[in-house]
Amino acid sequence: MAFWSSTSVFTSKVPRKILFMFTLSLSVTYLFYSLMSCYNSLQFPLQENYVFQGRLVTEETTFATLRGKLYSASQGFTEADRSALSSVREHAKAEQRTVEWIRTPASPTKPAFHTTVLEREHQEFSTTDSDLRVNCTSDYGEKKLPQAIIIGVKKGGTRALLEALRVHPDVRAVGNEPHFFDRNYEKGLDWYRDLMPSTLEGQITMEKTPSYFVTNHAPKRIHSMAKDIKLIIVVRNPVTRAISDYTQTLSKKPEIATFEVLAFKNRTLGLIDASWSALRIGIYALHLESWMQYFPLSQMHFVSGERLIVDPGGEMAKVQDFLGLKRIVTDKHFYFNKTKGFPCLKKPEDSSTPRCLGKSKGRTHPKIDTDVIRRLHKFYKPFNMMFYQMTGQNFQWELEEDSEPRGSQD
Repeated sequence: MAFWSSTSVFTSKVPRKILFMFTLSLSVTYLFYSLMSCYNSLQFPLQENYVFQGRLVTEETTFATLRGKLYSASQGFTEADRSALSSVREHAKAEQRTVEWIRTPASPTKPAFHTTVLEREHQEFSTTDSDLRVNCTSDYGEKKLPQAIIIGVKKGGTRALLEALRVHPDVRAVGNEPHFFDRNYEKGLDWYRDLMPSTLEGQITMEKTPSYFVTNHAPKRIHSMAKDIKLIIVVRNPVTRAISDYTQTLSKKPEIATFEVLAFKNRTLGLIDASWSALRIGIYALHLESWMQYFPLSQMHFVSGERLIVDPGGEMAKVQDFLGLKRIVTDKHFYFNKTKGFPCLKKPEDSSTPRCLGKSKGRTHPKIDTDVIRRLHKFYKPFNMMFYQMTGQNFQWELEEDSEPRGSQD
């Protein structure tokens, strides 16, 4: 009570100019102290009791600086002002004595209360310093193994799906395909984890590598990493998918044979060459059977590549529900690009260009003999029926038998 009463008398007598200087000095010192704490946490390892001692030195410096400013400003003050300043000086000296008392290590003969106060204050300051270190660090979150993977299929629309998911604030995904479970498995999970972006609590880590779906050992490897992982498979009419696959290869190797030649072992007899990778990938039932040996259907979600083009908002709603995310990515995020023939993400407010897939997406397919397309539909039909039965979904690819295949979106 004596302290507060003396403070009231002090504030009533001291001119506003002195109070302003007093407050400004404390503010500048506090800012300097915060910056130094940040600098120390980033640059130097902390030695035992160093932080605590640093705090005391800073406080002592604060009082010394304050006294110096008050002494230098005292020139030209009235006698009443000088009397008030004398009170300020006495208060500063008392604070300095308190600091020096706290700084003195407690001896075994001193009361336990002193040691307890010291330890508690040391702990409280250590916590504060830890908080400062977090605030001064640019790398937030931590790297985790993915909780969801887009495992396929190639040329089905996986890139379009991934880019749409990355709009969601609770999704963090690798842009490039890691190919960990098919090409880089020997590098280990630590290498794989290091590829992932840092995530905060509540965010999902994802990656996409479409070749996983047709890799025999991928299901077992992913299961050994995370039994409860969520798997997303983007599927598309296998005939259209095969033509899109061939179109991509043709752009890189113009010298390859025609699609008709590669698709048949014997075109006269109508023998399809199912060993050709462009056709084999489309036998979805065959590949899904391998995954169902390790994962239940409840952990798999199948996205229609066709509906992802005509109704991106609807397909994204289902994907977000499957991942347990709030429906944030909706129709308002897309616009239809007539040139490419599929939706693009609308440009962000801070960008001058829309986020559309690159030149490698939406290529014009070569003209394929309609008889070849008809034979391929006939070849895939029993496998498609099996796939519908296994997934419990009818993708209605048979309705496209007489339609002209459109440009690729992935």
